[in-house]
Amino acid sequence: MSESAVQPHVSAEDILAEIRANLLECKVCFEKFSIQKQDHTPRNLPCGHVLCLKCICALSHPVTQRLECPFCRKLWDVGSTSECRALTDLQELLLVPEACPRLYDRVIGCTESLGSGALRLRSAFGGWGTIVNPSGIVVSETSGQIVLVHDGEERVAVFGAQGTYLDGFGRYGHDPSDLCHPLDVALTKCGHVLVTDAGDQSVKVFTSKGHPVTAIRDSFRLPWGVDVDANGRVFVTDAESGTLSQIIIDFSRGAVLVNRVVFKELNCPRSVASCKASGNIAIVERFQGGFTTSLRIFNSDFVPLAQVDSFSLNLKNSLSLSISSVVFDRNGDVIVGDARNGMVWSLGKPQKTPAPTPLVSGLLRPVALATTTLNELVVLDGGDHAVKSYAADTDDLYCDKK
Repeated sequence: MSESAVQPHVSAEDILAEIRANLLECKVCFEKFSIQKQDHTPRNLPCGHVLCLKCICALSHPVTQRLECPFCRKLWDVGSTSECRALTDLQELLLVPEACPRLYDRVIGCTESLGSGALRLRSAFGGWGTIVNPSGIVVSETSGQIVLVHDGEERVAVFGAQGTYLDGFGRYGHDPSDLCHPLDVALTKCGHVLVTDAGDQSVKVFTSKGHPVTAIRDSFRLPWGVDVDANGRVFVTDAESGTLSQIIIDFSRGAVLVNRVVFKELNCPRSVASCKASGNIAIVERFQGGFTTSLRIFNSDFVPLAQVDSFSLNLKNSLSLSISSVVFDRNGDVIVGDARNGMVWSLGKPQKTPAPTPLVSGLLRPVALATTTLNELVVLDGGDHAVKSYAADTDDLYCDKK
């Protein structure tokens, strides 16, 4: 600020107003920097210019993860940005008293939704050999163990939360304890493992130790996605028949009590997810031609709530997005994997117009997603045969520093 701007007749309120206008807003989108909203936190570029996180993500190339500074035109890697702590500290000093509780929530990480901004990589494990061409993943609500299906020698692999290999079962074959070509996996509250097996068109149920319980045959042509809702009902998509089925199983007896089609005329449905909080159901459809996809969302009574297709997203948001997988976070927000760009996005609440928010970038091929009871996001990356866990970071809100 120049000396001529600081005169005795200038009030403290005028100085604060100038600080807020010249220092505490992003000069790209002209939105105020915010310590409560992750996507509006200030970020330093290596050249010294400051943008909000939302603009950093918007201006960066989805594949190369580089952006051109809008002020000096220098090229930078997105991972080289850092939190502008000076402006963050100034923002905190200027907070009105009633905003302090929200600041406290940010500091201790009390967030219900994953969809408010970029996530930081917390851990990763796997690699070729440990994991081979994976296709489905789920996280146990009780133990935090990670269960996935892949083309390994034992086609169901169980890992600890930190990536330690614990167990495996389901060798290639046609016996009750075998698996031919598993595509997806789900867990019940009591630990039963459900696997869709495209190799012999069945859904197979195992105990937590891999002992066969039952197999549902003669109902599917290409069973693909599987999930279990909060009431223990099983949902299965059939990519060839274009259906969603609901199955109720008496696991103690290995008996199928209900097996009915609840929705027809879907277009090659694949991933399916049930929201534990609301009971909403999301289904990813895939159309002929490769990357054209659609996401349908129903309530627990199978009444349609929303439909999002990649074409409309491209028109409204200038995004070339291809949905490969879907999951709900614990707040009921819809989270989708994007195979075309190697990203994960939040689409927000099903009842609202989708406003894609980038959560994770730099992936190769996100084939499946899961969330944990701690509201962490687990990504199964088929491109490098790895499991990657992400969470909101209150110290540094950008996730992809490498």
